[in-house]
Amino acid sequence: MKKLINSPRDVVRESLEGLVLTQAGTALLADRLIVVRADRVVNDDNRSQVGVALVSGGGAGHEPAHAGYVASGMLTAAVSGEVFSSPSVDAVLDGIRAVTGAAGCLLVVKSYTGDRLNFGLAAEIARAEGLLVEMVVIGDDVAIPESDANAGRRGLAGTVLVHKAAGAAAEAGRALAEVASIARTVAAGLGTIGVGLTGVTVPGADGPAFVLPDQEVEVGLGIHGEPGVRREQLRPADALVRDLVQQITADLRLGSGDRVAGLVGSAGATPPMELGIVTRAVAAELAARSIELVRSWQGLVMTSLDMAGISVTLLRLPAGQPGTELLELLDAPTASSAWPGRSPCHLPQLRVLAGPADPVDSPETETPDRDVRSAIDAACRAILQQEAELTRLDQVVGDGDLGTALARGARAWLAHPADGSAAQLLRRLSEHARRQVGGTSGPLYAVGLLGAAEALAAGRSWPVAFDAAVRSIRGLGGAEVGDRTMVDALVPAAAAAPDGFDAVVRAAQLGAESTRHLVARRGRSSYLGDRVTGHLDPGAVAVVVWLSAVREALDSTV
Repeated sequence: MKKLINSPRDVVRESLEGLVLTQAGTALLADRLIVVRADRVVNDDNRSQVGVALVSGGGAGHEPAHAGYVASGMLTAAVSGEVFSSPSVDAVLDGIRAVTGAAGCLLVVKSYTGDRLNFGLAAEIARAEGLLVEMVVIGDDVAIPESDANAGRRGLAGTVLVHKAAGAAAEAGRALAEVASIARTVAAGLGTIGVGLTGVTVPGADGPAFVLPDQEVEVGLGIHGEPGVRREQLRPADALVRDLVQQITADLRLGSGDRVAGLVGSAGATPPMELGIVTRAVAAELAARSIELVRSWQGLVMTSLDMAGISVTLLRLPAGQPGTELLELLDAPTASSAWPGRSPCHLPQLRVLAGPADPVDSPETETPDRDVRSAIDAACRAILQQEAELTRLDQVVGDGDLGTALARGARAWLAHPADGSAAQLLRRLSEHARRQVGGTSGPLYAVGLLGAAEALAAGRSWPVAFDAAVRSIRGLGGAEVGDRTMVDALVPAAAAAPDGFDAVVRAAQLGAESTRHLVARRGRSSYLGDRVTGHLDPGAVAVVVWLSAVREALDSTV
């Protein structure tokens, strides 16, 4: 596929450098995918003086979100992951540390499993370090019903209105509790639904994640290129928008006399002409329902790379003075070039600032375990060999990032391997998963490896350590056997551990194969219902890949 890129591995960093060249007052943290307000980086001299920081982020590919909103009056920092993959725990933590002073920090997080896990764990660590941190999770997707049968409503373009209102409140010097309350008020009044006219092509992929016939559209899709909740025939814009507005107003229980703000966003490839037509249709439909549209914006606000399509967002405004105050926050000036409107011009200047230093590694003092080191090396090489296949499997049932995410962690280990005891090696591998993998897999593998390491350090056996790892993963991720995740391969493998590694691998293979007939209840596959039936879960397949490699490595050392 034709893309104006240099290398798929460099697209996020290079795109952020280009943004900093054009957005006044911003800077990149060195060696991180984090854009910050240059005037709000915290140091010992200003820690007690800076106001509340507003930090958001997520996977890349949604430009201008989120880095385009780093400016006075909106975000203080934006933490980016790789394309469609949430940033790692450590990346989020670096973003928090860089801009959080005595007044505290509010994290605005879209409701995706990886974002909730990585931002949530980073918030806990930051609090343990003495920082004031609150977190608001946005789930404005009215296409997804709140149900135990899925991973919850997703965060969509309405998140930008949270950035705007909360950012204005923080800029005005309000306290953290008040800024967080405003963010929650906006989040509670949001409803968004998206429509795709084409699939999305991730840089480096051979083609789009899905292909639509010429006369069909996907309704209710997320922002990561995953298919929607239903497929319909393409109709005139007015008819399509009528149904979208109907779904949002019903969800928000909007009726005659209510006041709303509207936001129409491009999915990436939809031109301004079509956005104007959609905006016009939204206004007409609201007028027909006697709902007052008091503000209306349109443009590139939260995209999905090159997808053609749109999102429609409505924000219910409270009655009386609270509604007036909320409008004032939405109307407040911001220097963001991405917020619909004008922003100041400046001379291009790429500014790079040093970020928080990495903690000093503890020395490896225990006797090196060569067998475990060989097994980890083999597992990482196997993941790299199967990167393309894992990506292909994930494109069918998810967003296509699993292969590249796990490969990032594997490359990091092979480039910077360690020596030490089994527990020390697993701790180091956990750090690589935490820092490099990102997405949903990063924190899950990190916590599992850490659980196993702690068990081994306490003198427990390998089967007990394996069980501890699986328990840790289930505890953090919330998945159970039958939810169609990597847990379906891990739980039977751990149960078979006392019988030897051949039994472990056989059990994992059977567990992975069972996912072919399961309906997903966790992760992005949970939004597709029975459309995933017949396909293997890529996370479970990955477990088989590295367990098989570990078995072969251990066999070769006997």
